[in-house]
Amino acid sequence: MTVIALMAIFMVSCNNEAPKVEQKSSTDSSAGSKFKIAYVEVDSLMSQYNFCKDFSDIIEKKGQNIQKTLQDKESALQAAVNKFQQDIQSNKYTQQQAESVQASLQKQNADLQALQQRLYQDFQTETDKYNNALRDSLQHYLSVYNKDKKYNMILSKAGDNILLADKSFDITNEVVAGLNKAYKGIKK
Repeated sequence: MTVIALMAIFMVSCNNEAPKVEQKSSTDSSAGSKFKIAYVEVDSLMSQYNFCKDFSDIIEKKGQNIQKTLQDKESALQAAVNKFQQDIQSNKYTQQQAESVQASLQKQNADLQALQQRLYQDFQTETDKYNNALRDSLQHYLSVYNKDKKYNMILSKAGDNILLADKSFDITNEVVAGLNKAYKGIKK
């Protein structure tokens, strides 16, 4: 059901949000200036930045807890439905009793659907909050990092969105090291 969708969202959420970096015009006012470009490998950033790894662990556990909670509730409801069906076949209920039990089962099902929706929304809210924090930390770090480096543009390289780039423009390791150093300080 929706639990699979939750896990799918988790699996791609960390990699879906490519950091957004402001881009400036490529025209340079001084003719003799060199246009400096760098890029960051998003996949490497996501797999090596401790903030992302820590959150991935947290969200994975939360996703597993949501899945277990929903499975337990679904199993309990299914057992109650099965018992009701057996009791109906055994003529254990009067018409009014059967209608009352059936109404109770329908309410339990509606409650389960509402719980599922609420847990999904909470999960999505937490994931969005993380993605915003990740983007903010990256943008803040890059603005500080770039004060000395003076790049005109820093691109994010995810998959094959940059088809060819000289490895000398790759600043991923420096950025990851700096982000992890800053994150280590915050974590303590």
